[in-house]
Amino acid sequence: MARLRIATYNIHRCCGLDRRTSPERIAEVLRATRADVMALQEVVGASASHEGHAAWLGAALGMGWVMASTRRRRTHLFGNVVLSRFPILHHTQYDLSWRPHREPRCCQRADIAVDGTLLHFYNVHLGTGTMERRYQARRLGTFVNDQRVTGPKLVLGDFNEWLRGLTTATLSRLFQGVDIYGFLRRRRTYPGVFPLLHLDHIYYDGAIEVLDVELIRTRVALVASDHLPLVAEIRVRSKTTE
Repeated sequence: MARLRIATYNIHRCCGLDRRTSPERIAEVLRATRADVMALQEVVGASASHEGHAAWLGAALGMGWVMASTRRRRTHLFGNVVLSRFPILHHTQYDLSWRPHREPRCCQRADIAVDGTLLHFYNVHLGTGTMERRYQARRLGTFVNDQRVTGPKLVLGDFNEWLRGLTTATLSRLFQGVDIYGFLRRRRTYPGVFPLLHLDHIYYDGAIEVLDVELIRTRVALVASDHLPLVAEIRVRSKTTE
């Protein structure tokens, strides 16, 4: 069995609540998670003249990374990033965009080799509208439940839903949700310095056991982004132990 830590964190373009852009500060928060695999949202990627935050964070943390961009922010790519200490064997993305006038959204999938087991890691950032998220949750379920993709699956990210609404109900029918109420006294992840809402979630399917859940609330994390990192320690059963 493999034991590892996973994290989801909306890094808000590395722009903190003090309006200062600092990838160095985000890297400090990410180190504090001690996560082996990380799902990041709102990441600035490369442009023609600059490597962007995705490559910088990967190098600073000594982790492999892949990006799924949904649009350009000025001249830079912009979207989701997966960072991993384990080999990333394959990655792709699925379009979750709802209507032309809404911000483009996607689900990023990275297939990660963890001690002989292929872990499918889905990094999600859903929209802000109720009907938009309902549509996206259904599409997400279709993509994640693809019978051609076998093995343990993790679906995590910024779901932009703070109450148990249509999106949560849809995803809960399809996957097992991590019940943070059983692990945390403080459960809200947004906004960072005085979190009022719980927008970030983790779902899973297959041979995965959740051992612990942690919310990173260091002094730096409270201002580095408008979200706080949500971390889970999990155990993944290998094929030989199933």
